[in-house]
Amino acid sequence: MLPDLPAFAWLLLALAAVTVGLSKTAIPGAGTVPVALFAAILPARQSTGTLLLLLITADAFAITMYRRNANWGVLLRLVPAVLLGVGLGVAFLAVASDGWVKRLIGVILLVVVGVTLYRRWVQSRAVVGPDGDAGGAVGRRHPVAAAVYGSLGGFTTMVANAGGPVMSMYLLAMRFPVKEFLGTAAWFFAIINLCKVPFSAGLGLITVPGLWVDLVLAPAVVIGALCGRWLASRLNQRLFERLVIVFTVVGAVYLLV
Repeated sequence: MLPDLPAFAWLLLALAAVTVGLSKTAIPGAGTVPVALFAAILPARQSTGTLLLLLITADAFAITMYRRNANWGVLLRLVPAVLLGVGLGVAFLAVASDGWVKRLIGVILLVVVGVTLYRRWVQSRAVVGPDGDAGGAVGRRHPVAAAVYGSLGGFTTMVANAGGPVMSMYLLAMRFPVKEFLGTAAWFFAIINLCKVPFSAGLGLITVPGLWVDLVLAPAVVIGALCGRWLASRLNQRLFERLVIVFTVVGAVYLLV
């Protein structure tokens, strides 16, 4: 029942699975790497459903590790926009080709990175508030940002499991500490990914061969998640933020070429 793939392809899929675990527990922006590798090796639509189940496996580890660090106020503000984005993603998948999906997501990611960097530059020039953190205060009070990032995150996570970079840029703009960032992202994607399962199954994205691939690769996801936990406790804030931005840009460029 397993796809007939060469050994090198299986090695790349295993590397992607390790990165799935790592992205959930240490470097969220790295989630674009497995999206790209799975789409390059497996049929593009099937790769989406196959990767989704591995992401859910990693979500379980991320929640266990950071369950007490989530910012639920931020999550609740995102719900309406995310649901809208998921609905638009389902409609888009029903009519769009794989090429259009990849290019559109690549453009969205680059725009999001540009907007985030611009906002951070503006905030760095603003007068720091009484709490000493102008950037975080701006992010927490801005409902328009929640609506835009939430709808884009819901759309991109539905069509290509690529919502991680979008939401990473939103949480990055809010200047969350590393663990609060990871805890909020963990709960967000655990809930969203579970909600995506019936839609993905209905669209034929989850297949029996894909389930066998997931079974083979699940141990690699666990290894990546545990390594990420070790790494997260050693990353300083500035390095963490730079890695998120770099991985997001790399993934966006790959989707465009």
